[in-house]
Amino acid sequence: MVSGTRLPVSVATDPGHGGRWTSLTAGGREWLWQRDEPRRSRVVPGDVFADAGGLEECVPTVRGLPDHGDAWSRPWRRDGHRDAVDCPEFRLTRRLGTEGGGAVADYTLTAEPGYRFVWAAHALLDLSTDARIGIEGPAVTRLYPDEGARWVTGTWPCVSGIPLDRLGPDDGTAVGAVVLAPHVSVHDGQDTLHLSVEASGQPVSIALWRNLGGFPRGAPYRSVGVEPLLGRVFDRTAAHDGDTAVVPASGEVAWRLTITANRRS
Repeated sequence: MVSGTRLPVSVATDPGHGGRWTSLTAGGREWLWQRDEPRRSRVVPGDVFADAGGLEECVPTVRGLPDHGDAWSRPWRRDGHRDAVDCPEFRLTRRLGTEGGGAVADYTLTAEPGYRFVWAAHALLDLSTDARIGIEGPAVTRLYPDEGARWVTGTWPCVSGIPLDRLGPDDGTAVGAVVLAPHVSVHDGQDTLHLSVEASGQPVSIALWRNLGGFPRGAPYRSVGVEPLLGRVFDRTAAHDGDTAVVPASGEVAWRLTITANRRS
């Protein structure tokens, strides 16, 4: 149940650099975490991911090749009321708007029928060590304990002894997880951010990146990703049947990302 005062959500993006979301604010709070990454402004398709924080549009995969997908490293262009990017295998459009004070992003991917892909709103959030992740459970959860493609299946919120709903101080670990649920709430202090993804006839889930100073090797830093996902895996090449979105005979897949926020009185 949503309680407290609903806060208007404001979004800023950078179409010239992969359509990256550079700001997500509500009630004077900036939710997106950022880091100084000088490579980000000059990336070209095929480059290794340059992690500057914010929210990156990762499609047609998150892990695997191309690294974090094919759209984040390309300039987007304005097409009417939408931003669009053309990649070798698909075209992606995004229309940003508001609804009830929340931010709404409507997406359409156009490709050959049968094309398989995943998409993630790769949002890295600026959270305290006391923040917690709320997902209605029990929910099937796929834990990725390392950088490999294999996952361990468990039930939200604790898998293999890891409390995925809690963050806490840095402990030198970094794990990913995919929770088979369409909604997530991020609670931090008096503020809560709600994210949801919906897509008719396509699998949806919530991906988490819980990096508490364990990645990358040699120069680790802390980053926490809460990522609405179209699909149920990070790497589409590791997908089982039903784990990716599939373009139907119409040649288009449409989905919606909704973000709202509220603050306890």
